[in-house]
Amino acid sequence: MHALLACATVLMLILLGALAGSSSAGIALVTIVLPYLAWLTLILGVCYRVVRWSLSPVPYRIPTTCGQQRSLPWIRSARLDNPSNGAGAAMRVALEVLLFRSLLRNSRARIQGGRLAFAESRVLWLGALALHWSLLVVVLRHLRFAMEPTPAFVRQLGEFDGLLQIGAPTLLLSDVVLLGALSYLLARRWWNPALRYLSLFSDYFALLLLLTIAASGIWMRYVSRVDVVSVKQLVLGLVTLHPQRPTVSDPLFLVHLLLVSTLAIYLPFSKLMHLGGAFLSPTRNLANNSRRKRHVNPWNPAVPTHSYAEWERENADKLTLAGLPLDEASNDRSPAAD
Repeated sequence: MHALLACATVLMLILLGALAGSSSAGIALVTIVLPYLAWLTLILGVCYRVVRWSLSPVPYRIPTTCGQQRSLPWIRSARLDNPSNGAGAAMRVALEVLLFRSLLRNSRARIQGGRLAFAESRVLWLGALALHWSLLVVVLRHLRFAMEPTPAFVRQLGEFDGLLQIGAPTLLLSDVVLLGALSYLLARRWWNPALRYLSLFSDYFALLLLLTIAASGIWMRYVSRVDVVSVKQLVLGLVTLHPQRPTVSDPLFLVHLLLVSTLAIYLPFSKLMHLGGAFLSPTRNLANNSRRKRHVNPWNPAVPTHSYAEWERENADKLTLAGLPLDEASNDRSPAAD
């Protein structure tokens, strides 16, 4: 049900984008109004979520650890799995963001030889890694539409991406990897009964939206051949806050732009915001030094205490009648008394 609803939503967005090309007002809405609204929502939404997360109280050290904690000098500690300082925690966050280290160590249960066994899900790790890295390359390559002159690193990235030089225009590796990774993750979520049972509308919608964006972009590059010069003029006008009268009326381009704008609006309010939360997760960015340093909850109210010495002074007569020794009495005795 969730998958069908997500498919229907994406198909409705495609239909709206295609219908927008039938009028000049619709073209202006998709190419000017909607992009500004989308990027404003994206920037404000991401800032709001990040600021809110950064202000969340974290009174205790709650890092997740998988190795030996730093203790005695002659016991070797796990500096990355169980960091004891900020540098080690920063390195662990970097490995998590760049290589998805915790996902690599994720295990799945299965019945093997009549027994319950746990094994690493490396295919899932490879699929997620391929998706995120190829998506990053695609986003960086698109900077050539928003910057003039095109930065040197963007041109070099495009040349490296088309290293195989297959076909004309050159087949880009990031396009193939992105499409394959999205297809795998979507098929995995659908064909696995347990995963399909746990999947919600948001899970399918994000994957289908990304898959449709990638497919429409690839089709425009290799099949329909959209006017790249007009697209760059349109994007440069939007970036410099001098929007021009849209000259691109290709329905597929309008669909692609509408889907990208929808993704920008949807991102701050979805689980896709893990791209910002990965840096702010206290289970990753905190050093595990609770045994070496005392961490006091900063907003703990003052609690009235009652020491043993005070209690002993209040009940000294009763303790004496009971024949129990008094610590204060023994401490107050002078050597001369002995």
